[in-house]
Amino acid sequence: VLAVALLSLGGAAHAAGLCSNATLRGSYGFSAHGAVLGLLDASNTLHPFATPAILDDVAIVTFDGAGNFARTDFGNIGGIPKGGQTTFNPNQNGTYTLNSDCTGSMQIVYSTGVVLGLEMVAAEDGTLVKAIVATELVPTATPTVDGTTCPPSCTEGVQVSLEGKKVLVYGFR
Repeated sequence: VLAVALLSLGGAAHAAGLCSNATLRGSYGFSAHGAVLGLLDASNTLHPFATPAILDDVAIVTFDGAGNFARTDFGNIGGIPKGGQTTFNPNQNGTYTLNSDCTGSMQIVYSTGVVLGLEMVAAEDGTLVKAIVATELVPTATPTVDGTTCPPSCTEGVQVSLEGKKVLVYGFR
């Protein structure tokens, strides 16, 4: 009876919200898939590129449990390694906030000046993170079909989802 009561309380406590930045600690293997669609103007109107660029990416993200992370990734955009990569790019970092209801946000900062804003959800006791790219600020971009150009720094319209799973080390999470 005591075990059932404790399990019940654990479920109730989780339902009430026990997530925090400390929920995410350690390394997570991430994959991302989606498309870069065009440029967004100040009114958030999408100006499409002639052809959307398909994006695929894999990464290791190491969360510190206190709102910061380091990230190493390798990705392709439109079938070409992004930014001319030939190996994994370890020069990324960022911050995150995980709310008590297990929703949150991340900001990834690349050494190239690209800044990604993600909205995320932590699940499965914090061992799974699902996210979408909400904003992508880039230093330059190609013109769109209607001739919209990227001033020094602009926002791209993207449709990208990510999934991260905590990396197991000797059978422990």
